[in-house]
Amino acid sequence: MVYQLIKDATIEEIKKEGFAPYFADHDRAVFPSTGTGVPFTAAYIQSKGDPVADLHDNLAAEQKARATYERLIDLADDPDVIEPLKFLRQREIVHFQRFGEALRKVQEYIDSKKYY
Repeated sequence: MVYQLIKDATIEEIKKEGFAPYFADHDRAVFPSTGTGVPFTAAYIQSKGDPVADLHDNLAAEQKARATYERLIDLADDPDVIEPLKFLRQREIVHFQRFGEALRKVQEYIDSKKYY
C-alpha cells in the first residue's frame, strides 16, 4: 500500500509529506516497520509452548492489529487506502474468532476426563 501511494511521487512531494527519511534509507521499497519506524523483527513472534497461553497471546495480537487498522482507517481519506484497510481489519476479526474456537477446543480437551 505504501509503495502504491509513493510510486509516482516526486522528490518534492516526498519531502513535503515528511517521507524523506524513509526514502533516504529505502527509496520506494517495502520495508516492514511500525508507524514510528521500528523495523519488523522475528522477536515479535511469541511462543510459550503452552497452548492456552499461546492462544491468548494470539487473540490479543489480533485485537491489537484490528485496533491499529481502525485507527489507520480514521486517519485515511483515500478510498483506495481505506478499502484494503477494511479488508485487513475484517481478516483480523476472523482470525480472532478462529483462535477463540481453537482455545475453546483446547480448554475442552484439558477439562475432559482422560482414560489411560
